[in-house]
Amino acid sequence: MAVPVSRERIFHPGEVALQTEAGVAERMARVGPQAIRDHMPEQHRQFFALLPFVVVGSIDAQGQPAASLLAAPPGFAASPQPELLRVDALPLAGDPLESNLLPGAPLGLLGIEAQTRRRNRVNGDVVERDSRGFTVRVGQSFGNCPKYIHPREALFVGAPAAGAARVAERLEQRQRALIERADTFYIASAHPGAARHEQGAHGVDVSHRGGPPGFVAFTDDDTFVISDYRGNNLYMTLGNLRLEPRAGLLFQDFERGDLLQIEARTELVVGRHPLAGPDDSGRLLRFHVERARWFARASALRFSAEEAE
Repeated sequence: MAVPVSRERIFHPGEVALQTEAGVAERMARVGPQAIRDHMPEQHRQFFALLPFVVVGSIDAQGQPAASLLAAPPGFAASPQPELLRVDALPLAGDPLESNLLPGAPLGLLGIEAQTRRRNRVNGDVVERDSRGFTVRVGQSFGNCPKYIHPREALFVGAPAAGAARVAERLEQRQRALIERADTFYIASAHPGAARHEQGAHGVDVSHRGGPPGFVAFTDDDTFVISDYRGNNLYMTLGNLRLEPRAGLLFQDFERGDLLQIEARTELVVGRHPLAGPDDSGRLLRFHVERARWFARASALRFSAEEAE
């Protein structure tokens, strides 16, 4: 029989504080242990095996999060048993994940199938790494709601010959342009105890953010904001950022295959976004760019647009 994770292993003080401010702490105390498990349910195990890519959140020795893309033919991610997830893919040269992927290191993984708006997340730690990939021991496994996912199908087209990453402390114009037209990006965050390899809720998380093109709005050359849209009330990302404001972001060019990783410092502030809608909470998440890493045409994926239902 499936065993839920105890509440103490699910929500840390940063998450509970935000749930309390939103008036949902009591409800999440009941829902959380049923929704978040310490193993992968069968449907999640089957789901990851269908995917041509996963997004991975990791941290370096100083606790800086990074969001990375791993892609391969479907079947490269598989769960040999409910407590484990095997990923037969390795990061690009120059991706922070290359150095962060060590035995015992905390990771967050996101599986997302945009054309069906399904997404599942796994947080855990690395059991082993070898020449083909790595294995993660599951600490938390849970699904997410389909809100803000733009329908498009990911197609694996084969690994390109990626050159060296271009690293800078300021955004270039082409990078700003990619961000300004984005309707999707990924965000990695971490509890401040993650660098000490604390388990479960005190680890690394990676999540999806989506909205209409323009939902990422610049306020100056290297600072941009998004609305804090209402979601599933877990507050895992914002809970981590409440305690540790550093984040790792990943933007991708769906047609060209360019990848942009950003290291940013965040602030949650009161404010209204130019594109604020009914799900807007009246708060903005502000990102101050500290480093940008650009991989030109490095993705092994291309995406075909789907019509929204």
